[in-house]
Amino acid sequence: MINHWWVTRPKRSLAPVPEILGLVTCDFLDKQWKGIHGSHLSFEDELEQKGLKRKGDRWDQGGGGGRTYLAWLQSLGLVFYYGAERVLKPTMAGEALLNGKSPTDVLTRQVLKYQFPSPFSMSRNVEVSPRFKIRPFRFLLKLLLDSRIEMLSEEEIAKIVVVEAENESTACYEHVVARILEFREKGDACLPADFETRYASNRKSNSVVAKLKDVANTMANWLAYTQFVYRTSGSMMIPPDRIDAVKEALGGDTGLIKGPENHEKFQRQFGLDPWHQKDMRNLAGSTNVTAYQIGVLKVQQELLKIAAIEPVQFITPAIVDSVSQSTGYEKTFVEDVLYKIYPAGALDAFYSAYSQMAINGQEDCLAFEKATCKLFDSVFGFKTEHVGKIGKSPDVLLLSDESGYQAIIDNKAYHQYSITNDHRNRMCVNYLGDLAHYSKSGYQLAFFSYIAGGFVPKISDQILDIVEESGVHGSAITANSLITLCKMQPAKQYSHGDLRKLFSVDRRINITDFEELFK
Repeated sequence: MINHWWVTRPKRSLAPVPEILGLVTCDFLDKQWKGIHGSHLSFEDELEQKGLKRKGDRWDQGGGGGRTYLAWLQSLGLVFYYGAERVLKPTMAGEALLNGKSPTDVLTRQVLKYQFPSPFSMSRNVEVSPRFKIRPFRFLLKLLLDSRIEMLSEEEIAKIVVVEAENESTACYEHVVARILEFREKGDACLPADFETRYASNRKSNSVVAKLKDVANTMANWLAYTQFVYRTSGSMMIPPDRIDAVKEALGGDTGLIKGPENHEKFQRQFGLDPWHQKDMRNLAGSTNVTAYQIGVLKVQQELLKIAAIEPVQFITPAIVDSVSQSTGYEKTFVEDVLYKIYPAGALDAFYSAYSQMAINGQEDCLAFEKATCKLFDSVFGFKTEHVGKIGKSPDVLLLSDESGYQAIIDNKAYHQYSITNDHRNRMCVNYLGDLAHYSKSGYQLAFFSYIAGGFVPKISDQILDIVEESGVHGSAITANSLITLCKMQPAKQYSHGDLRKLFSVDRRINITDFEELFK
């Protein structure tokens, strides 16, 4: 039995969940899963072929890797076992992901509903202690909103929260707050003498503390995916501009889901998507998935892979051709499926991927730069060039024939970016001071801007410092704020002149600027 919070961790981030769910659905929908080792092995093979699971020697030759990924989807309320035959079905949240709904919206809701106990936490291979009756991620966010706490380190989560936060009562909450404050004052000296044995489990780990830190790190990764927190130096906090969003997300509390011992009933309730209050689907008359349905799912999956790296505003002949070649289905079939399911494109998939690129550090920095080029091209109509590869150059060059100017963007895939002295000099001397090195345009340089996952509080002062030295207007904008601007563009139709004004505010851009600057 596990005497602390526990979340499974086949992948570091939740970002691959939609694609993995797509693979499961294509191959195993309406089929039995439990005990079918051949299916487990074939699923593991496919995960490796798709690059979703690292290849290599398997410690478990019985398909344990595949089962771990399926358990991950189950733990998030995306699949369940239906009926007496226990065939695999997607929940409504799972269906929403398969149908191209925003992964961030869907998975954020699932993370906030995640609870102990659940069918997953009570399963034979997990067995989280029944003393825990809590929604852990809501509890963490509540702590971060508390002025006494405000920031949590992974060490505090590992040594205090995941072992002592048993329920959501006021008494338990206040106990945990007091213990965190005591730990900040006394460190490990405040831990019980039997800490190592009390929280030991049969899971392999270098030490109990290392195991608990793994849990804390995984939970921090999941919360980072929701975009409610930013992380820095092993800690996390809620940025000021997300506090209202977190409070709203925690509102309308309906309490723990009851009856975790009833797998199907629990999962159908847990797996409600953001757009439904109840799962009214009648699955009794459904039959095994047809070849046509498999084809539809595979076309959807391939389209979402494309949409994760470029903004798909509408279905084009090039997209139909690409999906047809990837899936092997006729173009007429692909076209019919895509126009039926994605008549308005699949921008939400791109936006979710873009927000993750902005916090993934060096891992996704090049993809982040290229995605920014595509975003300003597709959504705002700029001519864009990815000039970062030239060396001593910003990442993205914007050219506006409409308004006769050029501008530069520097992407920083950080949770909390600060313009260091080296980066400041690079912007002033190389990027703004040597424009001809990477641009052949004769247009005036209108502005520079930084795009990052988040910024330090003094970012506006740092921007103004560069403006005063270079004489060029500038700004900084978070990836999430930029996504909001993109979503407003179809209705607002901001011109390049409007965007020049917005990106020349000489400080950090706030979402309130999208309305106030153009009154």
